[in-house]
Amino acid sequence: MNTLVSLHNSTFAKVEKHTVPVLTTLARLVFAGTLLTYFWASANTKLTGLFTLDFGAFAQIFPKQFEAVGYNQYAMNVFHHAVVYIGTYAEYILPLLVVIGLLTRLAAVGMIIFVIVQSLVDIFGHEADAITVGAWFDNTAGSAIADQRAFWIFILLCLVFRGAGPISVDHLVMKARESAGGMAKKSGMAKKSPAAGKTMAAKKSPTAKKRPAAKKTTRAKKK
Repeated sequence: MNTLVSLHNSTFAKVEKHTVPVLTTLARLVFAGTLLTYFWASANTKLTGLFTLDFGAFAQIFPKQFEAVGYNQYAMNVFHHAVVYIGTYAEYILPLLVVIGLLTRLAAVGMIIFVIVQSLVDIFGHEADAITVGAWFDNTAGSAIADQRAFWIFILLCLVFRGAGPISVDHLVMKARESAGGMAKKSGMAKKSPAAGKTMAAKKSPTAKKRPAAKKTTRAKKK
């Protein structure tokens, strides 16, 4: 029994060493395979040009307000336009940052906020039905909001707490900064070394040791 316990502990101790790099890389891979094109496709429905909002963008993000102005996008105020622009381009930029691992923690936080706002709009703006909203501990796992988006947020939380992992732009930037810092330290030490050498040479100088003897000889002559 002790042998089995020892084998178990030694095996999973080795697994533990690779937990963070494996989990963070897999989290980004799963995000890329399941959500990257989902968010990009959603953003595409909100634009007709690079900076031109589509009619449906306001209907998706501000459904009740858009209905109240007779579905006239020009009747929406500056705040509505700003939110729609920011939300649309966030759907392009934030998922890309997560996938390539650049500013990963900030991008993951942004995505979590986006998913929460998206869910609130679906529930209160579009008045999603009970099946779509779903609930935890209800013996089903297929609801679009309570079940699916909980997993989305969980994956993103892994990146918030543990970072992007070794296969990422963040990791490359960190390594570059570390190497640059090491080079700066070496150059600083090289600049200080000549001065240190002079002080050591002054301490070891033979003339400095002979000066007291010279003073004794002059005193002897005067006597």
